[in-house]
Amino acid sequence: MQQLKPLVHQHRDLIIHTRRELHQIPEPAYTEEKTSAKVAEYLTRQGLEVQTGIARYGVVGLMKTGRPGPTLMIRADMDALPITEQTGLPFASIHPGAMHACGHDAHMAMVLGAASILQKLKDQFQGNVKFIFQPAEEGPGGAKPMIEAGVMENPKVDYALGCHLWPDRPEGTIGVRSGPILAAMDRFDIRIVGRGGHGAMPHVCVDALEVGTQVVNALQRVVSRQMNPLKPAVVTVGSFHAGTTFNVIPGEAVMSGTTRTFDLGIWDSWEGRIRKIINGVCESMGATFELTYSRGYPPTINDPSIAEVVRRCAEEVAGRDRVVEPEPSMGGEDMSFFLQRAKGCFFFLGVERPGCAPLHNANFDFNEDVLLLGVETYCRAAMELLRSHHD
Repeated sequence: MQQLKPLVHQHRDLIIHTRRELHQIPEPAYTEEKTSAKVAEYLTRQGLEVQTGIARYGVVGLMKTGRPGPTLMIRADMDALPITEQTGLPFASIHPGAMHACGHDAHMAMVLGAASILQKLKDQFQGNVKFIFQPAEEGPGGAKPMIEAGVMENPKVDYALGCHLWPDRPEGTIGVRSGPILAAMDRFDIRIVGRGGHGAMPHVCVDALEVGTQVVNALQRVVSRQMNPLKPAVVTVGSFHAGTTFNVIPGEAVMSGTTRTFDLGIWDSWEGRIRKIINGVCESMGATFELTYSRGYPPTINDPSIAEVVRRCAEEVAGRDRVVEPEPSMGGEDMSFFLQRAKGCFFFLGVERPGCAPLHNANFDFNEDVLLLGVETYCRAAMELLRSHHD
């Protein structure tokens, strides 16, 4: 692999140019028409077998070495956020109200860069590489429909890699962790129905606002009083609306929120727990309710053997002192669906620097040279995984 680092640096300008091109044309979930076309064009130029239109805008580029061996997938997400960019960059978004504020432009550029480099080195490993570009990671999720469309078959995917920029980690560090790294994330929507009336006559009403506040209070105690404290969990009510004016008791309250956990048992229990609490509060106060509970992404769980490969490769790329074991995050990722079906690793690339804005912020930007670390880590890990089986 001695020629790998110089080869990655030879691709620096192309990788950065690709990131900037993609940054200018951000497209939110399931509108990634221009983005997917540009990705497909790039992969076609590299001589890969390219499929488009998967789960609407998903793209797959297949690299075959012509020698029998396992199949590795390297995945990037393509969608942007409905945010008006405020960075002032010369390559800022040209699409009003949309921005790559979560690094998906960088993720695509790294995977495309890896595709270009691995194509040049494919005589040094065996098997296949699938470069998967999925829509709608920010929601409602493009990974699952792509899997249902067959992207992990023909040839069957054995290993999976993915990477996310991480502004909570110092610039140039690489975060690799075995086991759970991101949480399962669900959404709930609740409608409380009472009986509205005059603010001076509460005794003839069922105050939906008051019922709703009791529901919120009860939900906040689920984690502190019903959960094993050694198993992290979160219930957040992020939206609450009731009432229209000062002297009317509202007959309806609506709220929405999210649950997070790494534990599959807790994940399966959320809806039942929440329904039981709402039912108890409403029954005691004379209200009724409607609950819509939407399962989101599973927890993102790294296979220990593949994480160890990525860790060793990252140490070769960045140096042992620059490879860290990050704390798990309660954020969610639909990379989790791919990792349910193939042994793999999702790792973090640190981009923190003075004044660095967080993800999902209108001023988010980073030092583009860190992309070379991600590209080289992908390539080293791919070449190691495709030289020997990791059962």
